[in-house]
Amino acid sequence: MKIALSATAPSLDADIDPRFGRCQCFVIVKPDTMEFEAFENSNVAAGGGAGISTAQTIAGKGVEVVLTGNCGPNAYQTLLAAGVQVITGVSGKVRDAIEGFKAGKFATTSQPSVEAHFGTGGGMGMGRGMGMGRGMGMGRGMGMGRGVAMPPAGPIPQAQSPEDETELLRGQTEMLKQQLEAIQQRIEELREKDK
Repeated sequence: MKIALSATAPSLDADIDPRFGRCQCFVIVKPDTMEFEAFENSNVAAGGGAGISTAQTIAGKGVEVVLTGNCGPNAYQTLLAAGVQVITGVSGKVRDAIEGFKAGKFATTSQPSVEAHFGTGGGMGMGRGMGMGRGMGMGRGMGMGRGVAMPPAGPIPQAQSPEDETELLRGQTEMLKQQLEAIQQRIEELREKDK
């Protein structure tokens, strides 16, 4: 069995990247032996179609399960069509996520967890008319602001059991913490420029 995890770096000790199609790296792990291969995601800066292209790449590597923070509708449908199980709401370290999977802590996702184009940076509009963003945090800075993309507002996906829902909510909390840190970092950068 092979499991693909969206990651911020090519290592078992990397954090889970909350994006699937535009994540920095993928770590593909054989959970029985913890043998892994890692590679950079060539679609991280794609203008469009990142989710589909990334899903096709992952499916082409013989992956059976994807663990990620979020998965949009195009990537989700592509993975589903290829027979790949998708699990969203995953956060923390890659190594810990594999252990959680082996312990049965995650439930298969029954639908995409975000809308199309999540993570492209069309978020909060903090740019003071400065145009294209710098790619702080979750997004690539393609919007009007400085590139901190926020997930669309909407209902929190319900998991199959209270334990699964707790894990899902913890993953979403971790993602929001990372977004808040990126926003706070950007505020500090702007304060330094104003001095």
